[in-house]
Amino acid sequence: MGVLGVVVLVIILFVFLIVLSLVPVGLWISAIAAHVPVPLSYLIGMRLRRVPPAVIVLPLIKARKGGLSEVQLDQLEAHYLAGGHVDRVIDALIAARRADISMTFERCTAIDLAGRNVLEAVQMSVQPKVIETPIIAAVAKNGIEVKVKARVTVRANIDRLVGGAGEETIIARVGEGIVTTVGSSKSHEEVLENPDSISKTVLSKSLDSGTAFEILSIDIADIDVGKNIGAQLSIDQAEADKNIAQAKAAERRFAAQALEQEMKARVQEMRAKVVEAEAKIPEAIAVAFKEGKLGVMDYYNMQNILSDTKMRESLARSTEKTQTEETK
Repeated sequence: MGVLGVVVLVIILFVFLIVLSLVPVGLWISAIAAHVPVPLSYLIGMRLRRVPPAVIVLPLIKARKGGLSEVQLDQLEAHYLAGGHVDRVIDALIAARRADISMTFERCTAIDLAGRNVLEAVQMSVQPKVIETPIIAAVAKNGIEVKVKARVTVRANIDRLVGGAGEETIIARVGEGIVTTVGSSKSHEEVLENPDSISKTVLSKSLDSGTAFEILSIDIADIDVGKNIGAQLSIDQAEADKNIAQAKAAERRFAAQALEQEMKARVQEMRAKVVEAEAKIPEAIAVAFKEGKLGVMDYYNMQNILSDTKMRESLARSTEKTQTEETK
């Protein structure tokens, strides 16, 4: 074989590899064997549109085997290009057909594109799901805390899957219903005696409206007595009142101390003035002697009066001290 023959052989091999990369021959043969004919031109077109042929063809084979004759190849490709899960949609449609649930391909793809797990929703419609709430604390009218844990049995509502609220809303609404029911009870003993009253009251509130679920039952899984919230609030209020009273008493004490300091300052000022006035007495007496307005006898009489006054003051203090000691 010459050089020309080798070149021709290489070119033929290269073209063959290109054809194999563009045409998934194995997938095409599998589709024919499953009696789901898929044109080779369509498979090549999917390659050029960067759509994995297996992601479309294999779910189509599954759909035909599951009795979904209405599903078309271009519908699956369009759903894939829109960002949907093709295989999950086909599984959901087959499950809905087996469970005798009415669901169209358009409805199923809309639910899938809305971010819901459409297969899980169909399965939940057949087999309800149990949602367990966290421990919910509520307080009865007598101030005793009651802790409740509930199990909510729900079933998916296919018609409300698009735009309906999720499990978090169900848990929040059930918790609100439990708090309302316990709070309206006269005592915690009433709640403990009839825990089914919580379920009946909560179920009557239509908590599943606007959600993607239908509540089938609410069962109380656990119920327990907590703290005496009423007593604790009373203690806290008494403590707060005591602190307020102490603050007011301290304010009055500080005001009295300030007034006392002010009075002491005034007394000191008055004493200073008296001392200053007493210091001027000898000078005034000297001036009176000099001017002849005060005689020697007048001075002696004044000294006698002062001595008598001091003696009386001393006697008065001594008597007051004795009465105080007798009183003690």
